[in-house]
Amino acid sequence: MHIDTTHKIAGEGLLRQEVINIATATICCQSQDVFQQPEIRWSYVYKAAHMNCSHNKDKGHSQMYWYIQRPGETMRLIVYTVFGGKSDYGGAPENKYSASKEAIENGALTVNDLQQNDSGVYFCAVSKHSDVRSRRSCTKTA
Repeated sequence: MHIDTTHKIAGEGLLRQEVINIATATICCQSQDVFQQPEIRWSYVYKAAHMNCSHNKDKGHSQMYWYIQRPGETMRLIVYTVFGGKSDYGGAPENKYSASKEAIENGALTVNDLQQNDSGVYFCAVSKHSDVRSRRSCTKTA
């Protein structure tokens, strides 16, 4: 699994209107295979923040994972997507997050109804697909 860039969302007050700041930062140094956009974006509370993720890995990397790490907390999976399949939000509310994966190389995450507790670092990761059903298993019967 490759985790190479982040989206950081931080909230600040501005003239009684709360604003959410979205920024990205590279956390890998040798080769960057996963890219996230935008680098910096401001959005008001109750609005939505849209983040894109792309990669230049081989076509086998059809799985995409979106994580959030809030200040003082561990990283938590928001959604798993796979090209040509349905997104799996686990316990994350689908009305809060929406993910799309319309191509093997691209995906997107939208955080709806932004609130201050949406502050944190958002990670995109890609992984190769492995079909565990294709492995043969043998059973011995008496």
